[in-house]
Amino acid sequence: MDNIISNQLTSKGAMALEDQYGAHNYHPLPVVIAKGKGAKVWDVEGKEYFDFLSAYSAVNQGHCHPKIVNALIGQAQKLTLVSRAFYTDTLGLYEKYITDYFGYDKILPMNTGAEADETALKLCRRWAYDVKGIEHDKAKIIVCADNFHGRTITIISMSTDPESKAGFGPYTPGFEVIPYNDLDALDKALEDPNVAGFLVEPIQGEAGVMVPDEGYISKAYKMCHEKNVLFIADEVQTGIARTGKLLACDHEGVHPDILILGKALSGGVYPVSAVLANDEIILTIKPGQHGSTFGGNPIAAKVAVAALEVVKEENLAARAERLGKIFREEMKKIDTEMIELVRGKGLLNAIVIKPKGNKTAWDVCLKMAENGLLAKPTHDHIIRFAPPLVITEEQLMEAIGIIKKSLLTF
Repeated sequence: MDNIISNQLTSKGAMALEDQYGAHNYHPLPVVIAKGKGAKVWDVEGKEYFDFLSAYSAVNQGHCHPKIVNALIGQAQKLTLVSRAFYTDTLGLYEKYITDYFGYDKILPMNTGAEADETALKLCRRWAYDVKGIEHDKAKIIVCADNFHGRTITIISMSTDPESKAGFGPYTPGFEVIPYNDLDALDKALEDPNVAGFLVEPIQGEAGVMVPDEGYISKAYKMCHEKNVLFIADEVQTGIARTGKLLACDHEGVHPDILILGKALSGGVYPVSAVLANDEIILTIKPGQHGSTFGGNPIAAKVAVAALEVVKEENLAARAERLGKIFREEMKKIDTEMIELVRGKGLLNAIVIKPKGNKTAWDVCLKMAENGLLAKPTHDHIIRFAPPLVITEEQLMEAIGIIKKSLLTF
């Protein structure tokens, strides 16, 4: 192993190091990425790939976007962290920018998507007791089957995925799970006066890019408001232009009571997440009741502003909308029995794979990697395709050619 470290690192050597010294909580494709730019990455040996995962939509603005990287470098050379024990000359400017950008009174800044989800849950419960008047410790939050909101104990408590949940109990109470895309089930659950919030992904990404029926989000929002229940949108993966609008909720004109953002809020350069809400909700949490040492730090503030500026300056939502239609049309043209279904919105898409012989979605992904395109299966039979939104139409067509060639191999 010492030889691996002392000599130039090979892909095989890098994988061996991770296998020996890292926890085995991921099952990566056997590709070791050393460099990224725009919509492409390169491995240790210099082989070029299209990145069709975008770090689960964290690099919507493309790898190493110069504006975002420069924002990080410039602030890192000046001030990195003081915690929230003091004011800084960066945080207020970021808070004003992002609240204006999305149309909310205030932001509670955090670092990761899971932290932001946890923050939203705490805000919802606090609002339930202080504003709605639910008896303490009785508040319920409705969630959807097949959700993915993160990996904390509380979040997996509302998961229906055995891989995420099994073996980590006891679980946090206070959640009611209903089927996704089922307004009747939501209507029934909302009859309980102790329901405080409905937490939903406008498109379920980890479940395999499950796009609900048109009108589901807007009708669910209306139903929640009729019962004085907070509509909480987890847009960690679907937000920041990924689905062809700034937010996936924008497709149905819905302005969530609590909005959860992460991933591309940083352009993939630095962990940044945020919870946005109006004063009635966000001011229920008082000093000392919630926080984060790194949340809202100077680097995060500068990086997030740059990341959001890039989205507007480069019209990434409109680009995602236009290129996403091309992608789905081209996928449907591929003449293979292996594609059972094509679905998605903007540049968040998936194909459902019908195994052929003993070849599954994993084998298709291995073949695509061999041919120069990286994507990852979810739930064994689904491949999610989410390239950086800066990809050009010419690059997209070249990538589609690789996907087609790889599928027709089988």
